[in-house]
Amino acid sequence: IIDYAKCVGCGQCVAVCQFDAAQVVHNSTSKVINYKIAEYTKAILDGKPNFHISFIMDVSPECDCWGSNDAAFIPNIGMAASYDPVALDMACADLVMNSPVLPDSMLVDNMKKESEHKHDHCDNDKFHLLHPNTDWKSCLEHAQKIGLGSMDYELIRL
Repeated sequence: IIDYAKCVGCGQCVAVCQFDAAQVVHNSTSKVINYKIAEYTKAILDGKPNFHISFIMDVSPECDCWGSNDAAFIPNIGMAASYDPVALDMACADLVMNSPVLPDSMLVDNMKKESEHKHDHCDNDKFHLLHPNTDWKSCLEHAQKIGLGSMDYELIRL
């Protein structure tokens, strides 16, 4: 049993629960975790030279830190790089959103369920379809607000 009134947003309950019983509470704990991620990142990078590279390959439904996972839900996109970590994450998210869904992924089942319920509020937001109780974009919005970077970017393909 989780007392969400005492939740500090660390996410450990979700990470260790093997039965999907622990859930991030939408618009509260999810945002707290995302804000902390942005703030910790800013604390680490502030005043230091930095450059960021993202590998958008084998994008799976769960965090890489989990002991088990499902198959990738989009084809491999490649790599992206930037001096701005917020722009980089936004570009990577947009690339994922605009990628086709792999036919054998669990995302296909989630998309079918969504269309059966006639919920079209999330458009092609693959992350929301996989984790409807989270607000992934709140991290980037908060990161931009605290001066970590900008969600605006120019994608240059090489």
